[in-house]
Amino acid sequence: MPDPNQAVMEFLLSRRSRPARTLTTPVPTRQELIAMLTAAVRVPDHGKLEPWRFLVLEKPALTRLAGLVRDRGAALGYSDEQNAKPIAQYRDADLIVAVIKCARPTEKIPETEQTLSAGAVCLSLLNAALASGWGACWLTGWPVRDEVFRRIGLGLGADEWVAGLIHIGTGTAVPPDRPRPEIARLITWADT
Repeated sequence: MPDPNQAVMEFLLSRRSRPARTLTTPVPTRQELIAMLTAAVRVPDHGKLEPWRFLVLEKPALTRLAGLVRDRGAALGYSDEQNAKPIAQYRDADLIVAVIKCARPTEKIPETEQTLSAGAVCLSLLNAALASGWGACWLTGWPVRDEVFRRIGLGLGADEWVAGLIHIGTGTAVPPDRPRPEIARLITWADT
């Protein structure tokens, strides 16, 4: 007979991200963040490849990255209006953890499974932050898909990319719950 952890189920059934624009200081201490990162890596990782790593972006780095987004956006032809939100994502943030997907060449574990493991780390970090009482949100955006931004701004290698930017801070507002999918229409029971 299973021994359910009702508190965890209630958390999972009611969890919701906090919009990044509603997050402010204080942010977790390094010690608090290390506890969340430790929880985040407890994900399926076939072959124990660890096809991910973390890049913790604090305020000085975020300010620098906002300037790079502004410059890269202009170079790529984005209008000031189109570029305003991506710039604000970095400029207005106080702490972002970039989950970096790292290529781990192997014949045993398909690339798809490594990518899914990196996504699982993103969700686990998001949930660890929320469970720890912080506000958190998982975002990406065009800058993390731009090779120049990844290389110059984040220092990523050619075989690395950003699986997610996890914004973490103090929530200033509780967002209303959004409509959730009707679960019955998403399930197919294969009972024969």
